[in-house]
Amino acid sequence: MASSPSQSPSSGKAGAAGTTLAERVAHLLAQQIRTGTYPVNARLPTESAMSEQYGVSRTVVREAVSRLRSDGLVETRQGSGTVVCDPRASDAFRLAPAPDHNPAQGVLQILELRRGIEAEMAALAAERRSAAEMKQIQAALEAIDTAVAAGGDGVAEDLAFHLAISRAAHNSHYTDLLGMLTRALQDAIHVTRSNEARREGLAQQVRAEHQMLCDAIRARDPQAAREAAHGHMGNTAARLRKAGRGFWTGSLREAAQRLANAKLGTVLRTKN
Repeated sequence: MASSPSQSPSSGKAGAAGTTLAERVAHLLAQQIRTGTYPVNARLPTESAMSEQYGVSRTVVREAVSRLRSDGLVETRQGSGTVVCDPRASDAFRLAPAPDHNPAQGVLQILELRRGIEAEMAALAAERRSAAEMKQIQAALEAIDTAVAAGGDGVAEDLAFHLAISRAAHNSHYTDLLGMLTRALQDAIHVTRSNEARREGLAQQVRAEHQMLCDAIRARDPQAAREAAHGHMGNTAARLRKAGRGFWTGSLREAAQRLANAKLGTVLRTKN
């Protein structure tokens, strides 16, 4: 077990004005993880122990640990509690927080990222896909319609469609990257599909764009596939920009806020 740190949330830089207690506790714990007070694979103390140690409520401790988990510094393992991860693997980039007056910004940034990734991924899929992979792409496309017809939102099916294309590209890095971005992509797709579902015409546009992408891959036309994927991302962004302020409420605003602060994954891992 790691030694108990002696700092309190009100000491040092963690006590800077404008930060919450949870942020201060998270800051202290992050420092202790990075300096080896809590080494890799060590188990953090219980909520009760940290609550007493730092003089804060268990709710504050819980929120602080949640922040560490979001930063990739700890993870929850069944039977082991909250365990410290390698801090070298937590160097990740974050999207800038979306201004309150523009909740769409986080989603639009994800779409910008996807536009380049998915355009080249689709072009490779058109060049390399097998007959079996083409069937999987077509089946994934049809599954979106089935889910929507049954009253679902089609988010999981939409993501599965893009993952099927990634596998057909025969470059595992594309599939790995989409897997790493899954939470962010789910939030983005949830927002965009909710917007598009508000009017039948928008939903039909999306269906046509998906079909165009599918057809280009079937025709083994890399340029057409690239243009279809790039155009689909651009059109999705354009549709979202036209959504009124009344659209950004409830779960949609929450999803947009998560995207604005999304940790997209490790971009650098230091090697010895």
